[in-house]
Amino acid sequence: MKDSRCDRLADLLINYSCTLKKGENILIDLIDVPDEMGVALMRATRAAGATPIVEARHSRLIREQQRATDPKHAELIRDLEMNRMKKMQAYIAIRGAHNASESSDVPADRLQLYSKTLRPVLNHRVNKTKWCVLRWPNPSMAQAANMSTEAFEDFYFDVCTMDYRKMAKAMEPLTRRMQKADQVHLRSPGTDLRFSIKGIGAKPCEGTRNIPDGEVFSCPVKNSVNGTIQFNTPTIYAGTKFENIRLEFSQGRIVKATGSNEKRLNEILDTDAGARYIGEFSLGFNPYIKNPMCDILFDEKIAGSLHFTPGQAYEDCDNGNRSAVHWDMVLIQRPEWGGGEVWFDGELIRKDGLFLPKDLRALNPDKLR
Repeated sequence: MKDSRCDRLADLLINYSCTLKKGENILIDLIDVPDEMGVALMRATRAAGATPIVEARHSRLIREQQRATDPKHAELIRDLEMNRMKKMQAYIAIRGAHNASESSDVPADRLQLYSKTLRPVLNHRVNKTKWCVLRWPNPSMAQAANMSTEAFEDFYFDVCTMDYRKMAKAMEPLTRRMQKADQVHLRSPGTDLRFSIKGIGAKPCEGTRNIPDGEVFSCPVKNSVNGTIQFNTPTIYAGTKFENIRLEFSQGRIVKATGSNEKRLNEILDTDAGARYIGEFSLGFNPYIKNPMCDILFDEKIAGSLHFTPGQAYEDCDNGNRSAVHWDMVLIQRPEWGGGEVWFDGELIRKDGLFLPKDLRALNPDKLR
C-alpha cells in the first residue's frame, strides 16, 4: 500500500533539504530501505527537473565487503565512488540497517583501512555537494527506542517532517552568540571541561544536512580543550555499543579514555593522530527527541543535550583536525539526566537543558513544538 508520508518526506528532502534545481544530478544512496521510498525520491527528483541516480545496498553485504577488504580492494572502491560523486550536485542517504551491530565483528584493522581509504569520497561529498542523511524506521529502531513499530513510525514521520523553517529562525541568535564566543565551560556530574571556540564560527543545522535536525555546532580550537567530560548516553560506533565513556583532555588531546569495552574504545581513538582531538562541539534542541535510542542522527539532536566529537572537523567550522574518525558522543543535561550548565564567556547560556537568555528562549521545547 502506498504511504503518503513517503511523498511528504521526499518533497522535504528534495525541495527543502537539498534545494534541487533543474539540470542537477543527485545520488540517492539507500541501505535496507523499502523500494517505495526510493520511488518517491526519484519522482520528486524528476518533478524538480533533476536526474536521480539510485544505489540500493544491504548492510550484510557491506559488512562482508569490509570484513575481508585489502588495500587494492578499498582503493578500487574509492576510485569508483569518487568518479561518481564528482558528477553529483546533491546526495541523499537513507540508512535502515535491521541490525545496528551488523559490523561489530569486522576486524578493527580492516575497518580502519576501509575508513581511511574512502575518507576522500566522504570529504568531497560533505564539502562539495548539497547533502542530507537520515535513517529509515524499522522494528530494530523501534525496539531501541522502547516503542512499538507503529508508534515509532508515527514518531519518525512527525519529527522528520516538522516545521524546520520555524526552527531555522529560532536558532539564528544562538548561531550569532557562538560565532562571537571565545571561552566555553561545560559542567555536569563528572564533567568540568573548558575550551575556546574563538574564530571557529558556528553552523545552524535546520534540516538541510540531517533529518531529523536541531543543533548549532562549532568546534574547539584544537589545542584548547582541558578537563574531563562524562557522557551519560550509550553510543554505537562501527557496530559496537559503548556506555559510560569518560574522556580526559590535556591541551586538546584525549589522554585517557575509559568506559565499557575500553579496549575497542581506545583502538578507535588510535585510528590516527586526529582521532584523539576534537572535531565538533554542538548544542542539540529538537523538542520531539527526548531520550537516546543508539542512533546518532536522533541522539545528537536530543532536547537539552550537547555532543562532543573526537575526530574529523567539518569544513564549515574547521580547527584543522583531520581523521578517518568522526564520533559524536552525547551528554544530556536535563534534570532527569543529572542536569548541567553551558557557559559562554562567563555567561550562563543553558541550565538543566533550558536556554536562559531572552533571545534564546525560542529554542526551548515549549516554543519549538
